[in-house]
Amino acid sequence: MRRRHDDHGQVTLLIIGFAGILLMAIVAVIDASSAYLQRQGLDNLADGAALYGADLGSSGIYEEGLGDGRLSQQEAAVRTAVHDYLARAGAARKYPGVDVVVHVDPAGRSVTVRLVAPLDLPLTIPGSPSSPRVAASSTAAVTVVGTG
Repeated sequence: MRRRHDDHGQVTLLIIGFAGILLMAIVAVIDASSAYLQRQGLDNLADGAALYGADLGSSGIYEEGLGDGRLSQQEAAVRTAVHDYLARAGAARKYPGVDVVVHVDPAGRSVTVRLVAPLDLPLTIPGSPSSPRVAASSTAAVTVVGTG
């Protein structure tokens, strides 16, 4: 007597496997979208903080006059302006645990603000990093442009 092979159980296993792969893909897309949106928010904060710091930290007008090129920056004034901007924008509330690094480049007469925050993902994939972080950086300078 010949035994007949039945593929019924194999199809069920295949469907369950594909469903698992599809679920993992959905989770990855949701997490990637969330990470992108959080990075964009940090980008906006870093841009605003760098511009605000460069604007309020400019001291070149009084010492150097209105020559051509970038105005020099006072480091203490820049740091105060950046932290004030971030406090008014609610950065600590929107991104708990955000780290702020402010760098004033005297040679380039520019301000760089780097923000690093824990990434809050809505879903997690097994084996993914337990505490991912997202970062954004922006550089700004105040330049005098001739009116003639």
